[in-house]
Amino acid sequence: MNMRIGGLASGMDIDSIVKDLMKAERIPLNKLNRQKQILEWQRDDYRSMNSLLLSLRDLSFNMKLSSTYRAKNTTISNDSKVTATASAAAGNVSYTLSKVEQLATAATKVNAGSITNDGQKLNTNASIWSQQDTFKNTSFDWKQGGLAKETKTIADPTNQVAISKTNIKVDAESIKNMQVKVNGKSYTVYTDAFPVDDPNVKNSVHLASDGTLTFSETLAKGSKVSVDYFIESYTQEITVPKPSDTAANPNTTFQLSKSSLSTDGMSVKVTSKDGGETGYTVITSASEWEGMSDKAGHVLMDLETGKLTFSESLEEGDKIKADYKQNYFSFGLETYNENGEAVKEKFSVEGSSSFTSIINRISSSTVGVNAFYDDYTGQVTLTRSKTGDFNKAGAEIKVFGDFLNNVLRFQTTNSNGEIVDVDEKGGENAKFVINGLETQRLSNSFTINGVSFTLKDTFDSTDPSKNDAPVTVGVTTNTDTVVDNIVNFVEKYNETIQKINEKLNEERFRSYQPLSSEEREALSDREAELWEEKAKSGLIRRDSTLSSGLNQFRMDLYTPVTNLSTDSTFNQLASIGIKTTANYLDRGKLEIDKAKLKEAIETDPDAVEKLFAAEGSTYAEKGLVNRLYDSLTATMDKVNERAGKNTWTSQQYTIGKNLDRIDDSIDRFEDRLIKIEDRYWRQFTAMEKAISRANQQSAYLMQNFFS
Repeated sequence: MNMRIGGLASGMDIDSIVKDLMKAERIPLNKLNRQKQILEWQRDDYRSMNSLLLSLRDLSFNMKLSSTYRAKNTTISNDSKVTATASAAAGNVSYTLSKVEQLATAATKVNAGSITNDGQKLNTNASIWSQQDTFKNTSFDWKQGGLAKETKTIADPTNQVAISKTNIKVDAESIKNMQVKVNGKSYTVYTDAFPVDDPNVKNSVHLASDGTLTFSETLAKGSKVSVDYFIESYTQEITVPKPSDTAANPNTTFQLSKSSLSTDGMSVKVTSKDGGETGYTVITSASEWEGMSDKAGHVLMDLETGKLTFSESLEEGDKIKADYKQNYFSFGLETYNENGEAVKEKFSVEGSSSFTSIINRISSSTVGVNAFYDDYTGQVTLTRSKTGDFNKAGAEIKVFGDFLNNVLRFQTTNSNGEIVDVDEKGGENAKFVINGLETQRLSNSFTINGVSFTLKDTFDSTDPSKNDAPVTVGVTTNTDTVVDNIVNFVEKYNETIQKINEKLNEERFRSYQPLSSEEREALSDREAELWEEKAKSGLIRRDSTLSSGLNQFRMDLYTPVTNLSTDSTFNQLASIGIKTTANYLDRGKLEIDKAKLKEAIETDPDAVEKLFAAEGSTYAEKGLVNRLYDSLTATMDKVNERAGKNTWTSQQYTIGKNLDRIDDSIDRFEDRLIKIEDRYWRQFTAMEKAISRANQQSAYLMQNFFS
């Protein structure tokens, strides 16, 4: 960097001189910055106009929808018996319900009585294994082993899926309770071979000894396969860590990942770091453990919690290997869907699960049953989540397994001493007569031809002794809502063209150019604001794209619709009470005769709808808002070509490209100014050095003259 000498020899203010010289040099740069600012303001003006057009286009899209013109009113003679609402799809019709014989009810099973022993209270949040003696019937049918669950997504079409575990339990009971689902649909599991190529074999899967599942059909890519199955036992390894505090926390206690364990097949081994292996005798009784004088080679297993306790501290790095089985039980539920098809769900429950979690699993399952436990009576109920009779051949809710049948007492003994399911109540369809037709529905709420009915009470107007009147439901066009929709559209159109016209007719003050930073500093904030308002004014004055767009919008709305499906009486806006204002300065704004518009809607609502929203292959056949929507889109596209969108790069629109060119020019000019300023300083520095040398010579001569 060159040294700059600022007038030490000449006494001149070189810094100010250079700044003044650079002001003159910067004049072209200031012009470029003004051009850039004007283009940015112009771009923003165009984008604000496009925002207005977009808002109008969004409303125009809504005006294409039938619901805009088909708002409905419903009148009901007795809403304590029946309520109804009409959608846009409903016609202007009337219905008469002369009889509601019965309301739809949901099937419910209430168990045979309290599930707990007299005087005992069930802790619903504790493990069910720990609470089993609380139950009146303890026939859980506990099994020993382990539960496994896998979920896989099919990458490529196939009929085979491999399960990761190899010690799968394949006894008849385990296979019966194994659950395989594909995209939520259950498959029947077989261990015996079945003809997978037989088209009559469906929703079946074969389990091989190596854990391979072969499905009766090819599974599509992306299919979700979930498998709940049983294994013989768990194997868990624990590496003994370094104790944080040997005295307070020696390595004597370790926690297994499972709890509620069985003594069947349990073994514990410890392998030391040098490879030596020691087998431990498992003690499950705490009192026996406490009474042992020599605990060496023994380990206490808490079956309830799964905690291992050794008599001696194990060394860091030792490996504990535990083989154990967990207590579990299984049960099932079956219901039916709207098509009368059985929906089954199998539940396998670890002994460590709480009673509350089991109830919640039932209620959130696919069978559509809500389970409820009342701790006051100690009873349990199962209720279908939907009303109606889904199974014409029998019960709506079927239960399987000792847990539901025995422990929760959904089976009982009849007068003949036979074990039977508890009675089921409900599960009935709504039965009623509408417009003389006797019919049924699964639910008390249903829809007929766009009218949604809700039955609230029974009645029978056909029985003179009951003194019931029929319930009539009338559906008519909600004229006021349709009028409001059209008025809202017209007001939005007027607002849009007014704001665009104001922008197109703004006066351009060419003497007011964008302020440079130096000029802005010289003005107050208010003065700068007023100046900028003038500088921004008229930047898109008389823009041809927007002007031609407004002209096209007016043509779209004023040109009659000549569509064969459109009533010729209502083929233009004027025929329904909408016309341009008398003031030409409004530049095409619309005004509405609401009384005439309402009369047209009441006379022929379909014709009014078609006037606005008719489809057509030609311009003349299209409804007004379809034309306007197309024209708005075309105008916005043209504006975007010029001013772009916020998400676009500068090279995607015209003004952006111009801004890039100006930025390049500004960069080049700023580089040039740096060089010019350096040149000025070099020149003045050279002058200062020359003056300094002259002064030194003069002083030397003067010194010789007087010596």
